[in-house]
Amino acid sequence: MNENELFDLLEDDEGPSDLEQQIPLPTPDEEVMMKQSEVPDELPILVLRNTVLFPGVVLPITVGRDTSLQLVREAFEDDRLIGVVAQKSADIDKPDPKDLYSVGTVAEILKLIKMPDGSRSIVIQGKRRIGIDEYTQQEPYFRAAVNALDSETEVENVEIQARIRSIKELAIQIVHKAPNLPSEAADAIENIESPAFLIHFIASNLQADVNRKQDILGANDLIERADLVLTQLQEELQVLELSEEIRTRVRSDVDEQQREYLLRQQLKAIQEELGDGEGDAEIQELRKRARKKDLPDEARETLDRELDRLARTNPAAPDYAVTRNYVDWILDLPWATYSEDQLDISHAETVLDEDHYGLQDVKERILEYLAVLKLKGDMKAPILCLHGPPGVGKTSLGQSIARALDREFVRMSLGGVRDEAEIRGHRRTYVGALPGRILQGLKKAGTNNPVFMLDEVDKLDSGFRGDPSSALLEVLDPEQNDQFNDHYLELDYDLSKVLFVATANYIDRIPAPLRDRMEMIEITGYTQNEKLQIAKQYLVPRQIERNGLNKETIGFEDDAVSLMIDGYTRESGVRQLERTIGSVARGVAKKVAVDDSFDASVAPDDLEEYLGARKYFSEVAERTEVPGVATGLAWTPTGGDILFIEASLSKGQGRMTLTGQLGDVMKESGQAALSYVKARADELGIPQDAFRYWDLHVHVPAGAVPKDGPSAGITMMSALVSAYTQRRVKHTVAMTGEITLRGLVLPVGGIKEKVLAAKRAGIQQVILPKKNEKDVKEITGEALDGIEVTYVERVDQVIDLVLEEGQIEDPAEFFRLPESEKKIIQQNDRSGVMEEPSVN
Repeated sequence: MNENELFDLLEDDEGPSDLEQQIPLPTPDEEVMMKQSEVPDELPILVLRNTVLFPGVVLPITVGRDTSLQLVREAFEDDRLIGVVAQKSADIDKPDPKDLYSVGTVAEILKLIKMPDGSRSIVIQGKRRIGIDEYTQQEPYFRAAVNALDSETEVENVEIQARIRSIKELAIQIVHKAPNLPSEAADAIENIESPAFLIHFIASNLQADVNRKQDILGANDLIERADLVLTQLQEELQVLELSEEIRTRVRSDVDEQQREYLLRQQLKAIQEELGDGEGDAEIQELRKRARKKDLPDEARETLDRELDRLARTNPAAPDYAVTRNYVDWILDLPWATYSEDQLDISHAETVLDEDHYGLQDVKERILEYLAVLKLKGDMKAPILCLHGPPGVGKTSLGQSIARALDREFVRMSLGGVRDEAEIRGHRRTYVGALPGRILQGLKKAGTNNPVFMLDEVDKLDSGFRGDPSSALLEVLDPEQNDQFNDHYLELDYDLSKVLFVATANYIDRIPAPLRDRMEMIEITGYTQNEKLQIAKQYLVPRQIERNGLNKETIGFEDDAVSLMIDGYTRESGVRQLERTIGSVARGVAKKVAVDDSFDASVAPDDLEEYLGARKYFSEVAERTEVPGVATGLAWTPTGGDILFIEASLSKGQGRMTLTGQLGDVMKESGQAALSYVKARADELGIPQDAFRYWDLHVHVPAGAVPKDGPSAGITMMSALVSAYTQRRVKHTVAMTGEITLRGLVLPVGGIKEKVLAAKRAGIQQVILPKKNEKDVKEITGEALDGIEVTYVERVDQVIDLVLEEGQIEDPAEFFRLPESEKKIIQQNDRSGVMEEPSVN
């Protein structure tokens, strides 16, 4: 293969290759010839990156650029002389003249070599330093007008000799300290006699970047060049000495670790022979964690004692896992880890308003707590209990409180919990024992002051394993929960910084001692407008997102949402309303999936398509068309509701029957109402025969639903008077209140829920006990719009308000029976004397 064919295969010119590790030194005669060699006025310029060529130095170069291949080919065929210049940045693939240094080296191409890996290289030797005057050609490769820089004069003076000696000493030290340099390099350096070549040879092999090497090449004065080389050699020697020191220190550490390892292996073998436990590294890791943990004194002493016991226990022993688990729990609990409270009252108010509409009482209580905490800096957290019907936002309010305070949130559902150990944990003597769910929640939170939600506290149950509500007494007592003692941990744990928030639907089911430890905050049902606003601000956007829709695809008209509230849901909260909105959204999603261009603005007329026929209507008017039917107001765990009480008369022996799955209290209310009507029979115009020869049947519809409570007293009394006087009860009136035999009307509870139920049913007038007037003042004016509230103190007032005019002209004639029928009735009475009405 000739040389031209060889160059057709050349590839890259990234810098020096591994070619010819041992470069022969020039003889004195050769060096003199280099210094005296003629330099042409113009030379082709070979551009190098990542390296600098010095005079006298032989350098292998891998050539790859097409322009460089052509340059080398033509120069090799000519006089083999080229100019070699370094580029300022190695990142430039096609440099311009401004990207090249102005001082280079004239070089001779010595060899063309084919490498074993298939690449092509050349070997060049620097001759003299040259300066670039101007570039006369850029394509296909650089050519430049050059001038030979003055050759260095070999001055045999003290200064240059002193520098040369220092350079040799430093270079030889570096050779001896550098692990990758052969020792023969020290002999080669010692044998170099020419100061200029020594400087160039050392500079060429320095661990320095191109800029620093170029500075050495560009210095005209030999002493200046020597000083630059000395500086770089000193830096390299310092680096090598520091590296050696680090290696020595690391080797010492490794030796110490090996020694410690061997000793531990020997100790392990001894422990195995003695039957002692393994796991020394595990124990040490636990002790390390224990040192970093901030613990109370009692917990610290217990932990140290358990760690010592663990170190003495064989890992194969059953007690080892029990003790290890106990130690882990002590280390994992956040004994003194607290999150920093966000004490910005305005921020907290904004967060609470963003998450929930209304609920002013509970919001005010949280803001008051924040204000006191901000002023005092430290206080025991209150125990709040949010009670009210389902779906009003009790549980989600806990999350909002946590976000407002910037605390962690933990939720624990107590529904159906009947084991005391769920709260206080199991003792360690039991297999698989764990702390109670209080401490488990704190471990999950990672802080000792989270917002801890105790959900459905009224649904706690008791069994043979104890009473969980009693176990909560210590947890929820702000005066003693700073020393809460879990059965598993058996250490006092401070719960006073935890903000406990309990929720309940029916507070009467919460044991009195537990209820006494909590601050009760009632969350009543929402009004029509409140539900509408909640739906627009929260429920509709959430259901649109959950069903893969967007605001451009679906919209809900206010009238449609109002119809869903009135005609498709009957609740105090908004949970069923959200499900109803979700049903409509899914119906729209189905249409969008079929037709991408479909969009809908849901109007009232569209609801029947998505939800079916309307479910709820106002039936008060038709239910009270006949005498003996009265509309009452009742409270249920799901909110307020209207209650119809029906009374009818039939010929009989004066007995009273009560049906409708009534409780004892409600049955007693019926008996009290009948006794009052009998006592006032003359004033009401009711003949005695009505009680003697007519049976009374009182029924409360929805017989499958248990009903109890005294608040239906005036409703029962109104139904009885209506039946006996045959005067209808006004269908626009609903009532609630307890009665006494003296004719007094006593106050009852659940006023807001009952008023809202009346508003939903289209009632225009609500009759309430006078002593409940204070409860009505807490109801927003919006809930009372369209409703007239009338307060009564006595039953007489109720009768005048609820009965329509039009009593039968002669009640005695209406209730008169032929004597023959009376005799039959009397004969059927075994005693022959009329008995008092009884309850069947």
